[in-house]
Amino acid sequence: MGGALGDRGPRLLRAGDRRSTVISTISTIAFVAALAAVFFFAPGSGVVRHDFFSGTNMWRSFVGNNSHGLPGIGTAIVLNIKMFLVAEVLILILALAVALVRQSTGPVMFPLRVVSTIYVDVFRGVPLLLVIYMIGNGVPALNLHFLSTQTPPVYGTAALVLSYSAYVSEVYRAGLNSVHRSQTLAARSLGLTGWTSMRYVILPQAVRNIIPPLLNDFISLQKDTALVGVIGAIEANQAATIYADSTLNYSSYVVAAILFLILTIPLARFTDHVIRRDRQRRLAGALV
Repeated sequence: MGGALGDRGPRLLRAGDRRSTVISTISTIAFVAALAAVFFFAPGSGVVRHDFFSGTNMWRSFVGNNSHGLPGIGTAIVLNIKMFLVAEVLILILALAVALVRQSTGPVMFPLRVVSTIYVDVFRGVPLLLVIYMIGNGVPALNLHFLSTQTPPVYGTAALVLSYSAYVSEVYRAGLNSVHRSQTLAARSLGLTGWTSMRYVILPQAVRNIIPPLLNDFISLQKDTALVGVIGAIEANQAATIYADSTLNYSSYVVAAILFLILTIPLARFTDHVIRRDRQRRLAGALV
């Protein structure tokens, strides 16, 4: 009898899983069908399809036409990717430096702690768009030999680095504070200096704890590269705007949105995978 009940349990679980899968599939199909019905049977559906989902205009905006002054969105998205990759590396370095300064306790570091605190407060409080405007228009106006002769993408990337580093430095600080003080005490008891303990004991544990929120910040960074177009950089969003203004058709915005989705969705799924793996690791550690 016990064996029969033991065999019955897994079967009931599998049946429950199948039922849940069927219900979720049906509900998803019904939801998508309802959205499609609203879209296709709305009074202005034809206008929306022509203005936003015109296949001809989507392709033309993607490839562009340089002879008519229409940059291709497919080419312009490369600039977004370059700005994202460069900014990501610089943000990780600058944010870590700011976080370490703010975590320092020595009196010699007090002036730097004040400066880093002001920096974080200012750039977390000012909207990114305003930072881009101020750097993109203000630095060239200084007429400095090197700083004032850069291209808009350079100024835009600098604005992204300054703004996001303020946020990411707080993520670093949260990770550093999440490491138990006993780890520091154990490292010091082994004769390690404060900096060596931070480098080889505290920092590796902190970074492992903050990988999921860091990845989420970089998903936002990837999208925010589109804001650099306001200072003249021809990136994907700006290329879409130029096409829409020239043709009075907004299908180019849909193309730009699709390209950003192609870039961000894999990173979002990777973030989910990292979070899930981290949760499983923690649960396994708790059961040991």
